[in-house]
Amino acid sequence: MAANKADSDTDDILSNEEELEKALCVLAGSDPENCSYSRGYVKRQAVFACNTCTPNAAEPAGVCLACANKCHDGHDIFELYTKRNFRCDCGNSKFGEFKCQLIPAKDEENVRNHYNHNFNGCYCTCDRPYPDTDDQANDEMIQCVICEDWFHSRHLGCTTGDPEELQEMICEACMNKAPVLWTYAAHFAVSPMISVSHPEEEEEEEKEEEEEVDVEDGAEKEEASEPSHSGDEEPSTSAEHTKQEEVATRSSPCKRTHEEMSGSPAKAVTKTVVCRLKELQAMGLERRRQGAVFWPYSWRSELCTCMSCKRVYVAAEVQFLMDQSDTILAYENRGLDEPFGQHPLMALMSSMDRVQQLEVIYGVNELTTSITAFLDQCVTEGKTVTVEAVHQFFEELQARKRRRTNAGYQ
Repeated sequence: MAANKADSDTDDILSNEEELEKALCVLAGSDPENCSYSRGYVKRQAVFACNTCTPNAAEPAGVCLACANKCHDGHDIFELYTKRNFRCDCGNSKFGEFKCQLIPAKDEENVRNHYNHNFNGCYCTCDRPYPDTDDQANDEMIQCVICEDWFHSRHLGCTTGDPEELQEMICEACMNKAPVLWTYAAHFAVSPMISVSHPEEEEEEEKEEEEEVDVEDGAEKEEASEPSHSGDEEPSTSAEHTKQEEVATRSSPCKRTHEEMSGSPAKAVTKTVVCRLKELQAMGLERRRQGAVFWPYSWRSELCTCMSCKRVYVAAEVQFLMDQSDTILAYENRGLDEPFGQHPLMALMSSMDRVQQLEVIYGVNELTTSITAFLDQCVTEGKTVTVEAVHQFFEELQARKRRRTNAGYQ
């Protein structure tokens, strides 16, 4: 029985340690010591807003991790998670007389920065703060990968699954901003697809597809004996041939050649590449254009990257979707891969033995639980969290610790 409890405690500790690393990985991708302004518009970084320095909703501004630590220590700061292509605003014209301590000389404005109501502490279509003391629903908030706003799951206009299993999400407004994404959603999104063809039409289309496959197979055999000629279009995706074969297998089962199954480079050279989007549109699959859309993490590799489609992405200002390293998952993975020795807590733990590390984790868990209970009590009783109340709270924690320590020596 004792052994089982010890194993359970160890599992909980390891799980909490993993959660700690995941929480830190959001910050690990950003420099805690040097202002990111000198790096220009950083592909992705942790961004913060200071309600003390820029309380005016008409002048939203964001600061990097280093400036949040150095320039705005003690201010009313809230975290915005990460933002793409953002340049630190700390000390520019939006801050009045306040100057950045790390890089005092900055442009008055970062014209390429994109702002939304998150910079004013509001989120979702309901334009509410987070955490929201007036909201009694325990609702998960999910970030759109395009506009980067956060949404309550109940306000997405669709049914969501287990929050732990949610992958990339695009809100309905952003889907309509780039309508071509609805075509990809019918084929690759998490939600089921709907066919707009009638059963009779589907049978005819399957017969036509089978005939086309036979004709293409014959044409490819002839091409194998003749010199190949490259087409004018660019290759659509690096995984295009594999995915086209999978779609063809689902729509009309037919045998594939050895070259197709093995992915022979010679075969890839001889095959003419066409626009992937047009191929998907020709299949006649659609889905209802309503509500947010959830995607598997690999969905971006399915996007066509021919010149015509690239122009569409640029016009809709979603060209970053072609960049696999733009994703939140890629950013967090880079943070996890970074040596956590740069973080004071992880540096301290790396110098400890396993027993000492477990003691630290136990202490962090206990402190987190105590603080959560303290804040919940204040909310329940309608009390304001004052400086005196916080001091009293920590004095009580110290007193409990001393009592445990004294008991241990008796």
